[in-house]
Amino acid sequence: MPIKVTIYEDNNALREALEVLIKGVDNYHLIATYADCLHIETDLTQAQPDVILMDIDLPGRSGIEGAHLVQKISPTTEVLMLTVFDDDDKIFKAICAGANGYLLKKTPPARILEAIEEVYNGGAPMTPAIARKVLQLFPKTPAVNLELDKLTAREQEVLQSLARGNSYKMVAAELEISIDTVRTYIKRIYEKLHVHSVAEAIAKAFLKQ
Repeated sequence: MPIKVTIYEDNNALREALEVLIKGVDNYHLIATYADCLHIETDLTQAQPDVILMDIDLPGRSGIEGAHLVQKISPTTEVLMLTVFDDDDKIFKAICAGANGYLLKKTPPARILEAIEEVYNGGAPMTPAIARKVLQLFPKTPAVNLELDKLTAREQEVLQSLARGNSYKMVAAELEISIDTVRTYIKRIYEKLHVHSVAEAIAKAFLKQ
């Protein structure tokens, strides 16, 4: 089954470029594109996408508000933020709103396509610069964190590797384990933290509240 994708982007040229990019790949199916997310509630009901590419700076209603509504209305839909913003506040708000990936618009097209598949499979793809920002949001000195204490040392290593923007394949290589083992660890992390995505797990376990 192809991955069903919807785009929210108010820049016409970029939206059209993304359309061409996604339509050119066999295992992706572009359902719809929108210049704003003012009617996202109706859009979700009609389109039922697997993955949404979401800009932050949209007219009338921000992409962060849009991501929050997606999480409430269609929690199985993954939101991948694609934006020019790389400041801490917007990154934190986007992740807390339910975004499961965060890429800058200058990201190469091939990486955007890879990120769509990653987020669809439960990953949290991030541009390296964004991953560094996320790490900077971690407490400088480990505080008592009851959520983090629920995880084994190995599970924490897996989650920290994902928080650096690594794909499942990269986590497996870094920790010298198989991709199936990575998936097993992630499943256990979800169960222990009562979350449904890597981004939620990162926010709950590491980010300063």
